[in-house]
Amino acid sequence: MKTLIVTNKYNGKKLCNFILTSFPNLSQNTLYKALRQKDIKINGKRVNKDCIIFENDELNIFIADSLLFPQINLDIVYEDNNILVINKPINLEVVGENSLTTLVHQKYPKQKPMPCHRLDRNTTGLVLFAKNDTALNILFDKFKKHEIKKSYTALVYGIPKIKKARLESYLFKDNKKSIVYISDDFKPGYQKIITSYSVIKEFNNNTSLLEVNIETGRTHQIRAHLAHIGYPIIGDGKYVINQYPLKGKKVLADSKVFLLSNGLEFKMEDMTGWSINDVKTYTELLGIKLEYNGYGYVTSQSIDAGTVLDTSNMVLSVTLENKT
Repeated sequence: MKTLIVTNKYNGKKLCNFILTSFPNLSQNTLYKALRQKDIKINGKRVNKDCIIFENDELNIFIADSLLFPQINLDIVYEDNNILVINKPINLEVVGENSLTTLVHQKYPKQKPMPCHRLDRNTTGLVLFAKNDTALNILFDKFKKHEIKKSYTALVYGIPKIKKARLESYLFKDNKKSIVYISDDFKPGYQKIITSYSVIKEFNNNTSLLEVNIETGRTHQIRAHLAHIGYPIIGDGKYVINQYPLKGKKVLADSKVFLLSNGLEFKMEDMTGWSINDVKTYTELLGIKLEYNGYGYVTSQSIDAGTVLDTSNMVLSVTLENKT
């Protein structure tokens, strides 16, 4: 059993939000199961659903430590002397206490790589880290200038009639409610967003798989924008109207959010001193293909391991295989 005392910061907030923040690696499904089984007490009384909590409330949580503190191994997709690309699991923040950045700093205590962008807690996929200040400043500048292409795949409810589209709307972030709102017209306080999608595959249960690209990187942009046009991401309880029928079944709002950050691509022209010494997986540097053959890294051109590459015309492209 674990005991928590609610602080002023969470006065008037939801129980589940407080517990998931306190135990960032705890899955939502495990938490909701514990509620259904009445394994959580507030001030000595068992509760079976999410509710409002108040300062100084005492919570008793009867969930096994192995579920509260699961071991997470870093899934390093690409690494060199300047950057890391990590496949982030679900239910893990990129920054903050007990976050992905915390795990990275534990593995690299001297360099302490810093994230160049963020993903939502419920979004899985590629996160780019810089190992030094020079790389961090260059990559921040590239993100600011929209020179880094980020690709996503999303499983959505519904099949778009328009198979490929570039959407322009406006987004407002409500920090108090931790939610964003989309408008097709400009309003004070709203920021412009651009989201593009194309249909990859259509399924018989009225769902479809989309490839999504964003030219702006606002909070919850993809989730809110797709829901706004009528194609919400499966499992997204925040922007789905809770439940959608699928052949007599229902998509539960507390299930996995089917959104994956599966692609990063950018030019390496300013990144000096990059070598192929530490490459961990498949990369594509224009015509140079690096691939692991079981014994070492081989290329389509003759390059000795450790050779400093001329990056003036090179593009780093890292992609996760889509297994949906």
